Amino acid sequence: MIVLLLGSGGREHALAASLAKSPRLTRLIAAPGNPGIAEHAELRDVSVDDLDGIVALAKAEAVDLVVVGPEAPLVAGVVDRLADAGIKAFGPSGAAARLEGSKAFTKALCAEHGIPTAGFRHCRDAASAHAAVDAFGAPVVVKADGLAAGKGVVVAETLAEAHAAVDALFESAGAEAVVEEFMEGEEASLFALCDGTTALLFGDAQDHKRAYDGDEGPNTGGMGAYSPAPALSPAIAEDAMARIVRPTVKAMAEAGTPFVGFLYAGLMLTSDGPKLVEYNARFGDPEAQVVLPRLKDDLLDLLIAAVDGDLAARKPRFARETALAVVMAAKGYPGPHEKGSEIRGIAKAAARPGVTVYHAGTALDGDRLLAVGGRVLAVSAIGADAAEAQMNAYSAVDLIDWPEGFCRRDIGWRAAAQAEEG
Repeated sequence: MIVLLLGSGGREHALAASLAKSPRLTRLIAAPGNPGIAEHAELRDVSVDDLDGIVALAKAEAVDLVVVGPEAPLVAGVVDRLADAGIKAFGPSGAAARLEGSKAFTKALCAEHGIPTAGFRHCRDAASAHAAVDAFGAPVVVKADGLAAGKGVVVAETLAEAHAAVDALFESAGAEAVVEEFMEGEEASLFALCDGTTALLFGDAQDHKRAYDGDEGPNTGGMGAYSPAPALSPAIAEDAMARIVRPTVKAMAEAGTPFVGFLYAGLMLTSDGPKLVEYNARFGDPEAQVVLPRLKDDLLDLLIAAVDGDLAARKPRFARETALAVVMAAKGYPGPHEKGSEIRGIAKAAARPGVTVYHAGTALDGDRLLAVGGRVLAVSAIGADAAEAQMNAYSAVDLIDWPEGFCRRDIGWRAAAQAEEG
């Protein structure tokens, strides 16, 4: 099969590495890709925002399947455009991708179908958002309604902080907000592989959203992750599938907008059981870099089954080992940061047993590897448990020579401590 992979981040590098293992694959093309993805795929200079260009590329290369990595083209309707051209694509339609594209849409769906989530108010102007903040009290959560690359959320500890977040959000014309009650508990991520009617559990993970050690600093797109998540026991995961994920997939199918693709449920593990924080309509980043290395099955075979509506008899299998990834980001991220600094030592780090260095924001200048993004690398390692995976990952991180970068030094601290105690 000829497969076209859309995207250029660490998630797409993990997808490319996994797809490349499939005996069903004859050619893998990536658009636009990155230097890491280039180790597995032929790169094409087509942006994920260029829907016409994507369709033209898929036709020109006689592509059998398009795999869409990032959320923006999904919400923009790239799968619909490809379907109109007679090209199979793995990912939700634009209507189904509203589960990520509009937090208000998802909250309304939860309310209608009794899916456990935080109390909320959908606010179309600043005045109503300020009123909602006062009604909920602090702490309170203020979210931008649309896509925000994992950074459009403020967990406000004080009313003053929440009101400031509302003011900042509504500086943009046409902005809408969802103001939510604060939920107590531990966060975890659950992934489902969906074919429109069937939703299969496809691994779990925990990530670290805050920029700095000790969960301090601003929210980011994710500074590291590990899988499996000890807090998400098999019983809790099945409860989340039964009360959150499967009812969502059923509701979407009944509405005539069946969800095909990876459905990523961000969960809060509360004293009342798991509750939905929000959905993503694609795999997570950096979660893909710890879930996919543990997959024991043929990823391409599973994606084809999802597109063909043939998942009912499948059950994805994962290795028992733990995978842990440390994100290396440009200093200043998620705020302003410099681009163009050189990174050395990746080959030495990747040569360590069980280690993969996934590229996210990198580019080549001749033989020099440059940092061109905020989150630039994810150093992923396998271990018998979280403590060993953590040790393996950081030993590889320490071999990378990039003075202009930084990383958290405590990724997986909770799971590693549990492993050492056990």
